[in-house]
Amino acid sequence: MTDYVFPPAITAVPTSTGAMFPVRRIYCVGRNYAEHAREMGHDPNEAPPFFFGKPADALVIGDGDMPYPTETADLHHEIELVAALGRGGMDIPVETALEHVWGYAVGLDMTRRDTQAIAKKGGRPWDMAKGFDHSAPIGTLVPANGTHPASGRISLTVNGTVRQDADIADMIWDLPHVIAYLSKSIELKRGDLIFTGTPAGVGPVVRGDVLVGEIAGIGTVRTKIV
Repeated sequence: MTDYVFPPAITAVPTSTGAMFPVRRIYCVGRNYAEHAREMGHDPNEAPPFFFGKPADALVIGDGDMPYPTETADLHHEIELVAALGRGGMDIPVETALEHVWGYAVGLDMTRRDTQAIAKKGGRPWDMAKGFDHSAPIGTLVPANGTHPASGRISLTVNGTVRQDADIADMIWDLPHVIAYLSKSIELKRGDLIFTGTPAGVGPVVRGDVLVGEIAGIGTVRTKIV
């Protein structure tokens, strides 16, 4: 019997330069906006940042459709600023953290909310609530070129109705602190994406809904639930 070795497929995100950005890993920050933490029943000041992951091939690019996932009756939208790393490292200082960022995009952290609630109640991991297929629609990556957004409107509409509307300045932990904190636990590398958390207003979507997210100065993401 012959053993075959299949090299893993590489997921890549389109950039505004026309090139593709190869993705290694996706890290997501939980409860990084105070009002969202409160709407989920948590004290935003109770703990340091925490993280969960999504597989790279969960990304949906090019404004593609997102299939409604199995094993849920409560799929939620969460719009987020996404940072793409062009350099890695461990124990990255806050003061130099932004030097590791290649660029930015608008992303959606889609969530099986009912599955997450069951996991939380049982003290179990969130993998099946957050890391399912097609759970991370993402827009075009825009190079930072030395300019890093510290403020700007972040909003999401569903079928033209505003659901989420805030400012990225409302993050509890800004991106430099997120990168520095995460790099204490794991070696970050070129090609990693960091989803930086969602503001208040998360809610359910159904088949046929069209989601459009926008961050001022960064761009948009669009997907239809099918």
